[in-house]
Amino acid sequence: MKKIYLDNAATTQIRPEVILEMIQVMQNDFGNPSSTHSYGRSAKNALETSRKLIAKILNCTAQEIIFTTNATEATNWILRNAVKELKVNRIITSKIEHHATLYTVQQLEKEFGIEVQYIKILASGAIDQTDLVQLLSSKQPTLVTLMHVNNETGTVLDIEKIGRICHQHKALFHCDTVQSIAKTELNLHKLPVDFIVASAHKFHGPKGIGFAYIKKGSLMQPLLYGGAQEKGLRAGTEAVHQAVGMAKALFLSSQNLESEREHILNLKNYCIENLKISFPEIKINGENTFYNILNILLPFSPEKTSMILFTLDMKGIAVSRGSACQSGSHKPSHVLAEMLSEEDLAKPSLRISFSHYNTFEDIDALIDGLKGV
Repeated sequence: MKKIYLDNAATTQIRPEVILEMIQVMQNDFGNPSSTHSYGRSAKNALETSRKLIAKILNCTAQEIIFTTNATEATNWILRNAVKELKVNRIITSKIEHHATLYTVQQLEKEFGIEVQYIKILASGAIDQTDLVQLLSSKQPTLVTLMHVNNETGTVLDIEKIGRICHQHKALFHCDTVQSIAKTELNLHKLPVDFIVASAHKFHGPKGIGFAYIKKGSLMQPLLYGGAQEKGLRAGTEAVHQAVGMAKALFLSSQNLESEREHILNLKNYCIENLKISFPEIKINGENTFYNILNILLPFSPEKTSMILFTLDMKGIAVSRGSACQSGSHKPSHVLAEMLSEEDLAKPSLRISFSHYNTFEDIDALIDGLKGV
C-alpha cells in the first residue's frame, strides 16, 4: 500500500540533500564550536556559514539570527523578554494564534499582570485591522504578536501593513512566521517587523532546530545562562549539524520556490475542484488562504466524524483535523471556534496541507478515501 502524506503543516519530509549535508557535518565537523583548536574552528565555521546563509536569504544581518531549538522556544523568549526587559505592559494578539503564543501570553498575564487584548476575527478568518488600530489608539508600551500564516486554516496576514500600523503607534511587532518561512519571499530589511520565529522541520529541514530574528537594536537578555554561545543570549553547545541542515533546507526551498509553489498551488486547486464534484455541500474554512493549506468543512453525519482520520489512516493517507500539537484533544479547534457557527463547528473539518512531494494521484486517493468513510 502506497503511503500518502498530506499533513505538511504539522511537519515535512527532510530533503535528501539536507540529510547528506548533515551526515557530512557529523562525520567531519564534530568539534565543539567554542573550542579554539582546528576541530572547533571547523565546526564554528560551519555554524557561522549557516547563519550567514540564512541571513542572506532573508536579507538581514547574521547578527540578527539567533539559533534556538524551535519556534516555540523563540516565541517564549521574545514575549517574556518584551515584558521583563522592554517594559511592555500590554500585549495585543488574536485568539487564532498558535498555542505557543497564546499560552505564553496567558502565563505572562498571570505572572506580571500585563494587559492582554484580543483583536476581533472576521468570518473570513482574517483579523479585523480596524479593531487593531482602535486598540492601538490607547498609547501604552505595547507588543503586537500575530502569525503570518495560520497553521490550521492558512489565512494570511498582511505583514507589511500590520507592521506599519504597529510602528506608527510605537508598538513592537512579533510575527510567528513558522508556516511561511521558505514558502514565500521575506525581505526583513524592508519588512516592519521587530521579531520573527521559525522551525526548520516546517520547511523540509531537521526537527530540533529553529531561529529567532531579533531586529538590530532590540535589547535582549539571555534565554539560557551558562556560556557565551549565540552572542551570550543562549548558552549551550550549538547543534552544528542541525543548523547546517536548516540553512541547507532554507536555501533549497528558496532556490526552488517558484516552481514548487506553482506545483503545490495546482495541487490545491485540483483538490478543491474534485472535492466539490464529489461533495457538493463542502465548505472551505477561511478566505484567500495560503497556497499549501486547505481546511474544509465536510458534509458528513456526526457518527462518521470520529472515523474520518482512522479510515484514511488505514488507507495509508495522513491528514489532520487541526494543529498537531492539539491532536490528542477532543475539544473543537480554537481557531475554527472564532470563525464558524456552533452548527458548523460540530461538523467535521479536515486540514489538508501539501508539499512539492505530493502528486495529483495523491489527491485522487484522498478523495476516494473520503468517499469510503
